[in-house]
Amino acid sequence: MTDASAALSDDPRRELAEFLRTRRTRLRPQDVGLEPGPRRRVAGLRREELALLAGVSSDYYQRMEQGRDVRPSEQVLDALARALNFSAEESRHLHSLAAAARTPARSPRPYVPEEVPDTTLRLLRTMTSPALVVGRFLDVLAWTPLAGALLGEFTHQPQARRNLLSLFLNPEADQVCPKRAATVAELTGMLRTQVAADPGNPRAVELVGELAVRSDEFAALWARHDVEEPVRGQMRIDHPLVGELNLDWDAYPIPGNPGPVLFVCTAAENSPDAERLQLLAGLLSPGPPSRP
Repeated sequence: MTDASAALSDDPRRELAEFLRTRRTRLRPQDVGLEPGPRRRVAGLRREELALLAGVSSDYYQRMEQGRDVRPSEQVLDALARALNFSAEESRHLHSLAAAARTPARSPRPYVPEEVPDTTLRLLRTMTSPALVVGRFLDVLAWTPLAGALLGEFTHQPQARRNLLSLFLNPEADQVCPKRAATVAELTGMLRTQVAADPGNPRAVELVGELAVRSDEFAALWARHDVEEPVRGQMRIDHPLVGELNLDWDAYPIPGNPGPVLFVCTAAENSPDAERLQLLAGLLSPGPPSRP
């Protein structure tokens, strides 16, 4: 298994360096209009090629990839993002990492568990759809009864293990989620984005270290430095009581910055999935939303 100490660096400059390196090596010369040339020995672009495309000196860019104390301007970061064909999500992530690298190191602080506002719990009581309140680092903080029926035995896990990545990293999840591997990759990207916004958060350090030790799959995905933003997506579940369910999910930020997010699952109206979801709801006894 992977050494947990290497899973999440406590040096933001190293995180910035690793993100740039992984993105540079995945980009082929022909992707940016360059000729590959003969006898090429490196994967992706060379450092000097990227520096040329971004309009910065090779020495300056090399120091960035070495994690040295450089403080790139917003203009330099934007130029690098353009040269690397970054998505909007990746560009925001790059700026977050650079901002963290410019911020003086903070002393360790105690972990304060996230709480679900009473007003959000009231909202959950009115909802008939599967809905989850998910913390910044994908901890499941509260859920509606129908969401509990979809999650199954997961809701009975100890609070520290009640995390969406922990759920889908379980090999048995393949039996109920045929797209489990893709879901894990997406969730890992979401976690990476949140960690960049608050480097050194005790819960993030604990979670990433635990998952990296427990799962080679997570460790490999974490090393890729992919990023995702939780906005919307799709999930497929093979439920033991009602069969296959194809659901859409949307994420709604809860007031407070930063704060938990409300994930709501729905099915297309008058579809077989909506009928199965309604059947599952009919098998439940009414009750209030749950939380740890």
